Amino acid sequence: MSRFNLIDEPWIPVRFPDGSRAELGIRDTLLRAKDIAVIEDPSPLVVASLHRFLLAVLYRALEGPTDINQAKGWFKAGLPANEIDAYLGQWRERFWLFDEKKPFFQVADFKPKKWNAWTVLAAEHNANNAKILFDHINVTRPGDIPENKAVRWVLAIQTFALGGGNSEFQYTKGAPSTKAAMFLPLGRTLEDTLLLCLVPQNRAVIAQDLPIWERDPDTADKLKSGAKRSIAGFADRYTWRTRSIHLRGDEVGNVSTLAFASGVESSSKDSLDPMLAYRIDKDKGRLPIQFKDRGLWRDFDTLMPDDTHLAPAVIEHAAALTRFARDRFPQSVLALGLANNPRIEAKIEYWRMERFALPQALLGDRAIRTEIYQLLTDAEQTQKALWQACRRFARDLLSRGEREPDAKDIGKFVEQMTASTSYWSRLEAAFHDTLRHYTLERDADDIRLDWLKAVRAALHDTWAQHAASVSTGDAWAIRALVRAEGTIGKQIKALIEEIKKYETRRNPQEETA
Repeated sequence: MSRFNLIDEPWIPVRFPDGSRAELGIRDTLLRAKDIAVIEDPSPLVVASLHRFLLAVLYRALEGPTDINQAKGWFKAGLPANEIDAYLGQWRERFWLFDEKKPFFQVADFKPKKWNAWTVLAAEHNANNAKILFDHINVTRPGDIPENKAVRWVLAIQTFALGGGNSEFQYTKGAPSTKAAMFLPLGRTLEDTLLLCLVPQNRAVIAQDLPIWERDPDTADKLKSGAKRSIAGFADRYTWRTRSIHLRGDEVGNVSTLAFASGVESSSKDSLDPMLAYRIDKDKGRLPIQFKDRGLWRDFDTLMPDDTHLAPAVIEHAAALTRFARDRFPQSVLALGLANNPRIEAKIEYWRMERFALPQALLGDRAIRTEIYQLLTDAEQTQKALWQACRRFARDLLSRGEREPDAKDIGKFVEQMTASTSYWSRLEAAFHDTLRHYTLERDADDIRLDWLKAVRAALHDTWAQHAASVSTGDAWAIRALVRAEGTIGKQIKALIEEIKKYETRRNPQEETA
């Protein structure tokens, strides 16, 4: 007997503008989207996956947008309720979570040699490669989970499964965009957010862009042989079968175990994801921006659209939709995703959700990407001076005379110093403040002037903190500190001279007087 239809049953966690929370089915979430503030879940991976799933439903229900004019029409009038209702009614039988023949996003005839615990679905509880502190779930006896959680984690694992290792079927490949940071411009309501992310596709592409529930059901035999195909479009990409799953529920619907193996491999190496930002590598070509230890904000310029079209298409589309409706410009953008261990493919290092202010100046004609790149370059160049000072300090401290210490020893000494970490930490807060000042009215020179002052203060305060930490050291440490300060002094002097140029432009009359 079929059970738990995702169209009607509550499973999508949402927050309303008054702060209250609820779980809704697909139909209520889409038809009440203008009354919902955001989708909200403790897992960033679930939040990203739910947005991508709802967008896939909209692409098929609306059969568009096929161009910017159609997208603007919906942005002005709201989501067409009749089309959504009719589409969900047409495909209702494909949204049963439990069904003998066509369970949602599952492989009905997959009977595994070994049934896995439900924890293989959730990065937060997966002891195999990502056990976290304070997670006390025993993966050998994890108990049951309700349907609403199970389906959320099914979507998350299909979007963020990492490659590596073997399964019953074949070598396991990762999801098409699993290692990339995904970006989501946030509108005033969930309806705005979805429409801002509904990037137009060619009419011919949309006709062939089938999500998982419109495709012929995959069989276990087909998947065992190593299924591989290209990505047809955004709806296909957002509902890609990365893993073959078959949930096993009890008589009341709870899920305890499941079949779990590799899924379909993507052969579309150059297919673009609208939620990703890209950079050009001289050897490998276009690569997505990822979460790394250096902090995503230091690559923030890559989110700003320009002629290269390497920025997330959703941000470019959001700017195009709101250029003539400025009060609906997204005030912020979410960055969601995970980072894996580069040495171990399937090892998750962390998952993360970061929120940035989105510069309103995108609505104008300014070269925002270039402006922000200049700010980040200021910070990088100053950090180089700090690093040189630290290296000089380490060398002189280790040499204790004329002996030249080994370069590796110097490098290791600098790595354990906290100066660079302190510097970037101070600047990150200043950068978030700077983004909020990027309004249409604010002058670019004023913004850079304030930023240069922030960079100078970060360098000064960081070095002062370091100096205080060694001030009680021996004569060798004091001598090494004094010698290294020369590099810091030169950089601060260069920053002061640059600051004076901008101050003179701001107050030319004072300079003349």
